[in-house]
Amino acid sequence: MRTHGLLLSARSRALPPTLAALAATTGFAVGAAALLNAYVDPDRRVPVIAVAPLLASAVIGASLHTPSDELDRTAVRPWWPLRLTWLAALTALAALLLTLAVLGHPETFGPPAMIRNTLGCTGLTALSAAFLGPRLSWLPTFAYVSAVYLAASGAHGHGVTLWAWPVQPGSEPAAWAAALTVFAAGTALYAAYGHRPENPRTP
Repeated sequence: MRTHGLLLSARSRALPPTLAALAATTGFAVGAAALLNAYVDPDRRVPVIAVAPLLASAVIGASLHTPSDELDRTAVRPWWPLRLTWLAALTALAALLLTLAVLGHPETFGPPAMIRNTLGCTGLTALSAAFLGPRLSWLPTFAYVSAVYLAASGAHGHGVTLWAWPVQPGSEPAAWAAALTVFAAGTALYAAYGHRPENPRTP
């Protein structure tokens, strides 16, 4: 019975299209890294480690929608373990797949930076889903990563690695701390409360 419930939940959240979209995002990242000759110069990977996690988080954010939101909120059994498992599993899968685009050079813009950015972007998207709903959950993440990408190159100071974590090398502790904080906050909020209803009813 429990397995049947899990299958129904996965189907309601459009698991096959989500997996296909994550695979397509991985293909884009691998192709972009090759086009930029990122395997020769790790610094050329900055657009890849910024954009690919952004796209993956948008895919995951769209999958957070459930057509039975009202039933989820009034169910006898708590739904937070299922929401937590869903978000964590897709995030782990996305992080694993996207590292294929940046193998090697772990100390600069290699797999650690890609994993960190996937966690951070997904956490920000989950936060946005809780406040704005799944359909708009990609928007704040897109705005933030875009602003950081444009502004970080001319910024200086100790705080840059903290707020500009999407474009930092994988060995920066402050960037990891920021991304993990965002991921933890987004995951906890979404797991506890779910997403904001797309069409809230007026009392």
